[in-house]
Amino acid sequence: MKIKNCLFLLICFISFSLGFSQDKSLKGNVIIDDNGVMRWEHSQEEVHGFGVNYTVPFAHAYRSAKRLGVDVKKAIDNDIYHFTRLGFDLYRIHVWDTEISDVNGNLIVNEHLDAFDYLLKKLKENNINFVITPIAFWGNGWPEPDTESPGFSSKYGKADCLTNPEAIKAQQNYLYQFINHVNPYTGIAYKDEPNIIAFEVSNEPHHKGEAKNVTDFVSKMVTAIKKTGTKKPVFYNMSHAVHFMDAYFKGGAQGGTFQWYPTGLGYGKELSGNLLPNVNDYNMPFDSIIKKHNGAKLVYEFDAADVGKSYIYPTMARSFRTAGIQIGTHFAYDPTFLAPFNTEYNTHYMNLNYAPQKALSLKIASEVFHEIPMHSQYGTYPENNEFGNFKVNYEQDLAEYNSKDKFFYTNTTTSTPVNEKHLKEIAGYGNSKLVSYNGLGAYFLDKIDKNSWRLEVMPDAIWVDNLFGKNSSKKTVAVINWDIHTMSLNIKDLGTNFNIEAINEGNTHKVNVSENTFIIKPGTYIVSKSGAKKRWSKQDVFKTNTLNAFYAPQTTVSKPWFNHASIEEVSENTPLNINLQYVAPEKPDSVKMVGYLGSKRFTLDMNEVTPYQYNVTIPAEAIKTGYLYYHILVETGNKTVTYPAGKEGKPNEWDFYDTASYKTTVVGKSNPVYLFEAINDSDNLVRQWKPGFKLMPTQNNNEAEYQIHLKNLFEPDVENLNAKPIYDYTFKHFVLENIKGRVQDLNNKNTIVVKARSLNNKVCKLQVALVLNDGSAYGTIINITPEIKEHKLEVQNLKPVKTVTLPRPYPSFLPYNLEHHISSDFDITKLESIQFSIGPEMSKDEQKDTYSLGLINVRLD
Repeated sequence: MKIKNCLFLLICFISFSLGFSQDKSLKGNVIIDDNGVMRWEHSQEEVHGFGVNYTVPFAHAYRSAKRLGVDVKKAIDNDIYHFTRLGFDLYRIHVWDTEISDVNGNLIVNEHLDAFDYLLKKLKENNINFVITPIAFWGNGWPEPDTESPGFSSKYGKADCLTNPEAIKAQQNYLYQFINHVNPYTGIAYKDEPNIIAFEVSNEPHHKGEAKNVTDFVSKMVTAIKKTGTKKPVFYNMSHAVHFMDAYFKGGAQGGTFQWYPTGLGYGKELSGNLLPNVNDYNMPFDSIIKKHNGAKLVYEFDAADVGKSYIYPTMARSFRTAGIQIGTHFAYDPTFLAPFNTEYNTHYMNLNYAPQKALSLKIASEVFHEIPMHSQYGTYPENNEFGNFKVNYEQDLAEYNSKDKFFYTNTTTSTPVNEKHLKEIAGYGNSKLVSYNGLGAYFLDKIDKNSWRLEVMPDAIWVDNLFGKNSSKKTVAVINWDIHTMSLNIKDLGTNFNIEAINEGNTHKVNVSENTFIIKPGTYIVSKSGAKKRWSKQDVFKTNTLNAFYAPQTTVSKPWFNHASIEEVSENTPLNINLQYVAPEKPDSVKMVGYLGSKRFTLDMNEVTPYQYNVTIPAEAIKTGYLYYHILVETGNKTVTYPAGKEGKPNEWDFYDTASYKTTVVGKSNPVYLFEAINDSDNLVRQWKPGFKLMPTQNNNEAEYQIHLKNLFEPDVENLNAKPIYDYTFKHFVLENIKGRVQDLNNKNTIVVKARSLNNKVCKLQVALVLNDGSAYGTIINITPEIKEHKLEVQNLKPVKTVTLPRPYPSFLPYNLEHHISSDFDITKLESIQFSIGPEMSKDEQKDTYSLGLINVRLD
């Protein structure tokens, strides 16, 4: 009897344990409570999710893999491993329905669906959940031309898919079959997949017309999904026509999906300046409608496009949490095999190996999503740059997470860990009080036990061309270099003279430690306290992988890469720093600058101050008014290459025919400082382009006029028809490059001179404002008359004015002006941009007039 009872209790215990384990890992379906909060059905815990979009099974990424001879599934394995290192627990994609459906919406089982099923299986194995958007509406080309594809989207296109009865039937059929599809790698239908949090019907539908028709369409899509018997919540994209918010919910949507591109899209080069003002607030003016319907909210795409810095993502995550958003996915993670070219979405760039600091910023943003409570308030900019365990710093290009057990940073930091004794995880780039490293890759330290840590070091990432320009698989924008670098660990548990053993496959690097410093190469290692007993093996489980897991592409530096831009203008009697980047298969023996200024000739050795970065300073006494011409000579072995020509040989040799040189103009301190010259800077303006904008030559040599023609200061926003009208057109120019060599002269300038004219025989009120590096703006109104004229205003008369968030954030419902608590005084040496506004201080009648402006230049005298 006792044996039977014991057996019964054992069975119960095992059953309970298995059941508890299953509930804990799968958590059941997601439900949405009466407050619009997504919760796990079994535990009632709030759903948190953060991760990326990633497109390898489809379209350009898939075709590129095939062209490059890349094993798609192996590429997926490698990238998902990096997802785990970055703390992602969510994945989202808009499925290219056109590649896996026919015109009637029948699901086609092919290589794309197979790769997608494999991807979902690997995500599931790594405890990463998914939000799936079954319909994308478009062709499979971007950035290439579309290829022939069989789907209904190819036949009808987005607009007809929303209205054409036959297209609607095809979508209903497709949704039903797609949701019912059984993943052969898991044996589970999508409708029942525990790792699927929700379905979003379609990607960015852009509805127009009458609300009742929108409701009818949404209802048909939701019904097709629910007909499968799935209990997953169904979301609908609402940000592309927010005036239909009620209509979406009346159609059966249980939540809304939104996106955020706070720096616009497609600038074509890296944006400069402080962009924290652009991410101060994710204000949703229609939130009361969502609350009325008890709707949930998720962000399916976000990025600070055309930004190469790492400070911005945690602030975006904080703003999302303040807005009550539970899920966020970055758009889009570059497959590692495409990252050298950034061809998929050139306005975005994200990859752990090729953009380590940005990737670490996303890792920190993931912690924000999981730690910061919904609707938490942290004030307005700049007081909200520190919140919870997080802080961001634009000047240092630093994002940081410093908690009891984790310490992450995107750049060198002087912060002291909150509690080193309890630290379990460190991830960083550069130096901190615990780790010093002069390489250009990310590193990760995970505590295994009291005496040992797992160390993972990524290779160097070097950006060699414009990441955000017109890209091609024939154009390399970033390279990877495997090199050895010095590292120091100052972790008390490890002491000094600790042991380091390489454990990843193929890593034979022998590490010798002196005190706490050693030479390291990319790979995975175990760092053990001296004398500690070994209690691990290479194949031990480490999170969802093994202890010896590692992936990084091999060195891609197959030729020299040289990058240098001369400073256009500098002040006399001021030290001149000349910097360049050089990476090559062989390290150069020397890098020299050879130049002349007037009759003075000089040759200076350039020093490698950080890996691949060389610097020399020409002393102030040598910088005299005139023109500095110079070459850079890179010597490797018996070979000398001269730049900017990039040709072998030296400029003083008789047959060195390419005599092009770098040039810097040295001017007196009293010379004007030009902030904007249309002929040179119009392409760099940050503005909303409209028809009729153009650059035209003037009658003067080497001078042009940028012409702006505005029929209306306000145009209804087709994506937000209920928006309050804003009668304003603002554009700006980042002046950092213009003033780079003249900053020390700015305090001596007291007049802003604007050379311009109106183009329609009317006076045009133009507000000119100087925007500082803290986001504050100081300006005044100038009346621009029809004749070309130099309009002058005194710097001392500038007053605080509204800062317009430029580039304009998308979606368009986001704030037009920066709401801030900036209290600093005007300091012209902190100048970052100049803001031009047509609209301020206008009467209602003036606001509705037409305006044309010709802007030639702006200078400080």
